[in-house]
Amino acid sequence: MLRTVGSPPRALREAEMNQCFVAKLCKIIALAMSRSICTATCTATGANPTNQPAEQVYKNIHVLKGIPSAELIPTMQFIAASLGVECSYCHVQSAFEKDDKKPKQTARKMIQMLFAIDNQNFDSGKKVTCYTCHRGSTKPLAIPPVATDWSKLDVPASVREPEPHSILSTAQIIDKYIEALGGSTAVETVSSRVQTGSVSISGGPKLPIKIFTKSAGKQISIMRVPNGESVTALDGVSGWMSAPGRPMIEMSASEVEGARLDADLHLALHLKSLFLELRTERTETIGDQPANLVLVLHEGDVPVELYFDQRSGLLVRIVRYVQTALGSLPVQVDYADYRDVSGVKVPFRWTLSRSGVWFAIEIDRVEQNVQIDDSTFVKPREPSDERQETNHPKTGSSASP
Repeated sequence: MLRTVGSPPRALREAEMNQCFVAKLCKIIALAMSRSICTATCTATGANPTNQPAEQVYKNIHVLKGIPSAELIPTMQFIAASLGVECSYCHVQSAFEKDDKKPKQTARKMIQMLFAIDNQNFDSGKKVTCYTCHRGSTKPLAIPPVATDWSKLDVPASVREPEPHSILSTAQIIDKYIEALGGSTAVETVSSRVQTGSVSISGGPKLPIKIFTKSAGKQISIMRVPNGESVTALDGVSGWMSAPGRPMIEMSASEVEGARLDADLHLALHLKSLFLELRTERTETIGDQPANLVLVLHEGDVPVELYFDQRSGLLVRIVRYVQTALGSLPVQVDYADYRDVSGVKVPFRWTLSRSGVWFAIEIDRVEQNVQIDDSTFVKPREPSDERQETNHPKTGSSASP
C-alpha cells in the first residue's frame, strides 16, 4: 500500500488519536465533576478539611475568608457558570494562587460589591448574585434589547401566577407516588440496590458505571474511564469525589444533603416527615406530559422541586440546589423508563444536569437486596495523610478569591 512520504505510520496515528481521546475525555470528566476549578491537594492538618475555614486549606484567600473550605469550589463553580467561563479565565493554570490575571482582581472587587449590596439591602440574603447581571456572559448588558418577535417573549416560570388547574393535595400526590412504585410494604423491604449500566457525559461516548446503594443513606457511583475510575460517594454522613490524577474533594454540606436524596432507597416513604413543609404549587409540563409540582421547603434554603407525572404518579424530575457563598447552583435529575424489579418500580434511565454539563445514565441490570459490605462506602486514605505521617512538608491547595 502506498503511503505519503513523511506521513506517520498507521499505528502511530492511532496511538496519537487514542491519546487525544483520553485527554479530551479526562477534561470532560474533570469539568463534569464540577471540581476542575481550583483543585489541588489540601493542607495536611489531620482534621477534616470540610470543617475548616477556606483560608486554612487554600492559599491566597482574600474576600472569601471564613466560609467552609468545602464550599469554596462550588462557589468558584457558581462564578464560572454565571460568566460562562472556565478556571483559566481568572486563574493561572497549575498556579491558581497567583494574582497575575486582571479578571481575578476584578472578581474580588465584584464579590465585595455583591456582599455590600446584599448586606445593606437584603439582610445579607443572596438576592443579588453574579448571575443577576452576567447571565452567562463576561460582560453584562446595560441596555435592554428591543423586541423583534413578540411570540418569543415569555415570563419566567418562577414569577408566573399559579395555573388554575385542579390538582391533588400534596398528601394525595405522595400517596399516589408510593402506590405507583409498588406500595409502601414493597418499597420498605428494599435494603440495597446494585445498578450496572453506562453513562454519557454531555453527549460523549458511553462509559461503564456501577452504582451501589444501601440503606442508611450510603451510595457510591464508580465510573470507569480510560485511565482509572471516577468516584462519587456518600457514607451516610459525609461525601467525596475523586478522579484519576486529581485529589479527593470533600462534598460541601448542601452537596451532602442533595446526595442523601439520591441515596435514599425509601425517599417516597420519608417525604412527609423529612422536610419542614411540602406544598403543592402548580401544574407543569415535563416532556409532553402534565406533572404536579411539589415544593419541599427547608428552613433558610432554596426549596427542592419535585415533579410527579399526573397520569402515572411517578417522580419524573427533581430540582435541588447547591448553596455557595455567592448563590445557588441548580442540579436537575430527570427520571424515565421505570421498570418493575422484584415488585418495585425503578427508573432505568435518568439524566443529571448541572450548569454546563449533564450525565445521561442508562441502566442494564438492577439487583435488589444483595449483600453490600459497609467497607464499600469507606473513604480511602488521602495521600496528604501519608505525607503528614512521614513528616514530609505540608502542601497548600490552589488559590481562590
